[in-house]
Amino acid sequence: MDQRLDLVSRLLSEIQSNALDRIDAEMARRSIMDYASVDLSKFKFIDDDAAEALARSKSFFLRLSGLTSLNDAAAEALAQHEGALSLSGLTSLSDGAAEALSRHQGPLYLGGLTSLSDAAAEALSRQQGLRSLNGLTSLSDAAAEALSRHQGNRLILNGLTSLSDGAAEALSRHQGNLLLNGLTSLSDAAASFLAKKKGKISDKPAAEWASKFRR
Repeated sequence: MDQRLDLVSRLLSEIQSNALDRIDAEMARRSIMDYASVDLSKFKFIDDDAAEALARSKSFFLRLSGLTSLNDAAAEALAQHEGALSLSGLTSLSDGAAEALSRHQGPLYLGGLTSLSDAAAEALSRQQGLRSLNGLTSLSDAAAEALSRHQGNRLILNGLTSLSDGAAEALSRHQGNLLLNGLTSLSDAAASFLAKKKGKISDKPAAEWASKFRR
């Protein structure tokens, strides 16, 4: 009997904890009364109908950086928000969610992502407001090729510590300012590719930036 009571107690505690960490529709509707900025970063989860309510907010910045997961339906809803959207607490993103977020028209912050599939990179490359992918520590050649087509003014990849020659060649075709402040080494070939990049790397002329990796 005591074991059953203990199990029930733990389950009730978990349910209560999840409820406290979750954004529901009523909470979302109350939050959007502040048109300047909505900050719900302390919450880890969001209901689909809450995402739909928040998407109708007229706020210029919707901060949801505490979310640890985002399903495709919620991503589809949030993509309709017209202001800046911070989802920097996410460490992973499904291909479907990435495709949905690619249709978001404002600034998009995904600095917590630690991995990105090639398909997700292809989708996000179409989101011109994409600001940060600082959480990525590695990048496949195919993902680099996709991100090289990103049309925004700035793409932040400061979490990368190394780049393959193929990824460097691909990123050399990126037209905006590319931030690669975390790189600790590059092959001569990779440095040569990036030195020819049009536009800046880490706010410096590409050739000047690449020169520090030349041996």
